Amino acid sequence: MNSQNFYEQICNLSNLILAWRKARKHKTKKHYVKEFEKDTLGNLLKLQEEIKSQTYYPKLLKTFILRDPKTRKISKADFRDRIVHHAICNIIEPLFDKSFIYDSCANRIGKGNLFAVKRFYHFLRKVTKNNSKSCFVLKADIKHYFQEVNHKILIELIKRKLNDKRTIWLIEKILENGKNQENKGMPLGNLTSQFFANIYLHELDFFIKHELKIKAYIKYVDDFVILHKSKEQLELWKQEIDKFLREKLKLELHPEKSRIISLFQGVDFVGFRCFRHFKLLRKRNIIKMRNRIREYKELKLTFKKLLESFQGWQAYAKWANSILLRKSTIKTICQQE
Repeated sequence: MNSQNFYEQICNLSNLILAWRKARKHKTKKHYVKEFEKDTLGNLLKLQEEIKSQTYYPKLLKTFILRDPKTRKISKADFRDRIVHHAICNIIEPLFDKSFIYDSCANRIGKGNLFAVKRFYHFLRKVTKNNSKSCFVLKADIKHYFQEVNHKILIELIKRKLNDKRTIWLIEKILENGKNQENKGMPLGNLTSQFFANIYLHELDFFIKHELKIKAYIKYVDDFVILHKSKEQLELWKQEIDKFLREKLKLELHPEKSRIISLFQGVDFVGFRCFRHFKLLRKRNIIKMRNRIREYKELKLTFKKLLESFQGWQAYAKWANSILLRKSTIKTICQQE
């Protein structure tokens, strides 16, 4: 596809219909979806005209605090703006995705946190020579990542692959809606933020894989691990990575959350606590499920909603060594007060 045709592809009605279908998935009972769908075609045509004529402006984000249990500020885009987010990603994401490294695991088709944890154990077996040698892990986290993404740097990175002024204009409109006073930041909750997060840190991926030539590296959004037999080598790499982030991307490693860990201590990664021979669920995942059960016992939650939560949690928990935990959770649900 010629890069100059991207904007026309984004505006195409069939693409907007596909974007609408993706945006409404699992949300068909929401009032804002029902309101939009009182005249779906008319609203999509109006949105198409606004994008074509470059008169489109996103509505203000609605922000709220989510505690599950970590406190996070989530920003919610208007439904019509979410359609635009999907429309953009439908067309330009494949262009970028094919250049991403294999072990960039977040928000990509066929990957995710379970893929990331499989890769962790794949590299663990390699580094330890099938568990016969020692292994250390650099567990790293980027400080305030979504708040610190620099818009100027991000746009320059996008322009390397996307030579289309109108598409850049549309992306800038999305970014402006979530920026702070320093032209930084992306709202947690936007589909585009997840996609742009991968573009921004692809520079780090390239540096780690091709400049430092590190093999056992896995990244999930801004959370990454490096496995190696030498603690000293990991310390050197940590310093070089922090320097690269500061100089090239205006970011830095979180000083408290970025450290070198022995596998005997267990490594927190993508929802699991990973040890050499087994993995456990992180405490926050267990607490979250217990809180749902408590809400049900206090009649704040229906059994149907509890069952939905439990089924999703159990499917996830099965990937850990958790058979006793799952049995005790079922027992707790079934107990009569």
